[in-house]
Amino acid sequence: MFNQTKIYAVLVGLGFLLALTPNLVLAQEVGGEMPASAGETSKFHKIEQPIGLKLVVTVGGLGLIGAELWWFVFSKN
Repeated sequence: MFNQTKIYAVLVGLGFLLALTPNLVLAQEVGGEMPASAGETSKFHKIEQPIGLKLVVTVGGLGLIGAELWWFVFSKN
């Protein structure tokens, strides 16, 4: 199956990927200003999130779930 070193290497690589990717997504300029609230009838405004940010959050969450499952299921010696 997998040896322990390979699993640690994958987790470290995933950590580096997750640490660097949000910086690239956040560096993109967000277009447009928010409209003035004087003419608004609603308190809440819909904020469109970039697809890259959605993907990063999804992959990060799945990675954390996978790491937690591995920790509780496969780390018992």
